[in-house]
Amino acid sequence: MKIIPLFFYCMLLNGFTIAQTNPALADTLAKMVVIDQQAAGLPPEGLTLDSPGWQHFKDSVFTSHHKRLEKMLDSYGYPGSDMVGEKGAHHFWLLVQHLDKWPAFQQQVIKALEQQVADKKASSKDLAYLTDRVRLNTGGKQVYGTQVTYNLDSCQAIPKPLEDPASVNERRKAVGLEPLENYLNMMSESHFLMNKEMYEKKGIKGPKLYEQKDK
Repeated sequence: MKIIPLFFYCMLLNGFTIAQTNPALADTLAKMVVIDQQAAGLPPEGLTLDSPGWQHFKDSVFTSHHKRLEKMLDSYGYPGSDMVGEKGAHHFWLLVQHLDKWPAFQQQVIKALEQQVADKKASSKDLAYLTDRVRLNTGGKQVYGTQVTYNLDSCQAIPKPLEDPASVNERRKAVGLEPLENYLNMMSESHFLMNKEMYEKKGIKGPKLYEQKDK
């Protein structure tokens, strides 16, 4: 089963650039993202997700990135759009999003990111995604419903454990996210396309969708 790369969706949310005071750091982050996406994606032909060689590659990438990002955070704080441009600020977030082995570091980043969001130098949407990720990784419930799993019998995206589901769309709207039902439908449709052969073997011709909500 194939999972939708987070980068695919989130780059749609962060398409702007502004002046940078540290273009070298922005370039470094962009290069790190290329490697990150290789490690976060599917293994090359001849390897499987649980192949020792693939696991070693993933672990080495994320361990190296953790050390480098930790140094960046110590040196610069969270690199906001004024320092690395909006794309660079998003790249820093994306790299941290994949460091699930280091939730304490992710929590440090959240605190720094909160201030940048308040100063309008980073994305409130990125903060929402990282908040949900860390809450789940530390045994809590997510706030915004950004992290999903799938019902493989119907190809429907389902939020992982969610705090106060009845008011989730109010919280999502406050940070600029679309209604949860619309997001889940998009994830379901993308998941179906990426795993179409598997679902068609089950006789499933398309994803099961929620009723769309007005934005």
